[in-house]
Formats: sequence, structure tokens, C-alpha cells
Amino acid sequence: MAPLPGAELVQKPLQLYRYLLRCCRQLPTKGIQQHYKHAIRQSFRVHSDEDNPERIQQIIKRAIEDADWIMNKVGAPPGSTCKLG
Repeated sequence: MAPLPGAELVQKPLQLYRYLLRCCRQLPTKGIQQHYKHAIRQSFRVHSDEDNPERIQQIIKRAIEDADWIMNKVGAPPGSTCKLG
């Protein structure tokens, strides 16, 4: 599966955070959106003290892969994309 549009631009944790919150807007129901927004915020807090650049890139890569999987699994509306910026 290819990453969602805009994923290649994500290089920093704050960019990832914003990107993932934008992805949530594409999810089909408010309940699902709120669930994943909460999960994103929790994960961001858990990893906020990470200072190893290699590990940060691993986390970013995995989060983008997970977002792609969720968008396909949950069934975001056709033609919807997550964009950075």
C-alpha cells in the first residue's frame, strides 16, 4: 500500500501530528474521528521525550503506515486524501 498523499512531506513530529489530525477529518463518522484523535494525542504525549533522530523517523514511518491502513480499513470516502499543509 502506498502512503497517503502528503505523507512524503512529513519529516518532524509536529508535522506528523498535524498530518494525522487532518487524516481524521476524512474518517466517516464523528465517533471514529474522535477515537483516532484521542489515540493520536496520547501517542504524541508518550513519545514527546524521544530525542533519537533515527527512532523518531521510525515512529513517523510507522504512524504513516498505520494511518494508511486505517483509512483503507475504516473506509474513508472515495477521493478523500490526507494532505499536509
